[in-house]
Amino acid sequence: MNVESQTITLETNSAPMDMYVARPSDGQPHPGVIVGFELFGLTPYIQRMTNRIAQLGYVAVAPDFYHRSGQQIRLNADDAGRKRGFELLGNLSRDQALEDVGTAVQFLHEEGQTTDKQGFVGFSVGGHIALLAAAHYPLQACVAFYPGWLTNTDITLSQPEPTLRLSNKIADGCEVVLFAGENDNLLPAPVRDEINSRLTTAGVDHQFIVFPDTAHGFMCDERPPTYNPEAAEKAWVRVRDCLAKLHE
Repeated sequence: MNVESQTITLETNSAPMDMYVARPSDGQPHPGVIVGFELFGLTPYIQRMTNRIAQLGYVAVAPDFYHRSGQQIRLNADDAGRKRGFELLGNLSRDQALEDVGTAVQFLHEEGQTTDKQGFVGFSVGGHIALLAAAHYPLQACVAFYPGWLTNTDITLSQPEPTLRLSNKIADGCEVVLFAGENDNLLPAPVRDEINSRLTTAGVDHQFIVFPDTAHGFMCDERPPTYNPEAAEKAWVRVRDCLAKLHE
């Protein structure tokens, strides 16, 4: 499906926020999907993933959650980029992230080419935000790639209580799919078990898919040391199937 894309700027209560928007070019209404970026910001990789989701028949939007710290922050996945990324992440509170998600949700509701169904696909930090958003907004689908810090309060997004404890607020009918690599240092087996247990106790319709011999960030084809094309392809099929319910 052919798509068209652009970066727009939306007003928020704190500072203007850029948002990358990709949509099918057929002019027909489509469900909306919010895309949450990795630690490195609204990079070309995240824009490509947003386009890829749009090609499946969705209006896909990727908010710049770092907009309060500066405009068009794009970091490299090296030591310097990681250091700066954690500084930016430390400046992003839970309330601010939810405000930004709310701005994206409002845009999709007001957009003339969207239906009333919405989902969220997030990567790493964005996966954390995806689950946070599912606990506060009536999403029908939530996909979280290797979401870290859900079980602790090590980052401001997971404060004042661990985000996982909000699982009982996830709306009935929202399907949650999580992905992780077996060798992910942010999601070792005990943490994965805790996430599964909490979601099960909360009655959340979910699936946690773990790929063997796979590291954190396996979906990103720009980082050969951790990219796993086989796992990435299998995960994408599951993403497609999860989002398909938005068309029902």
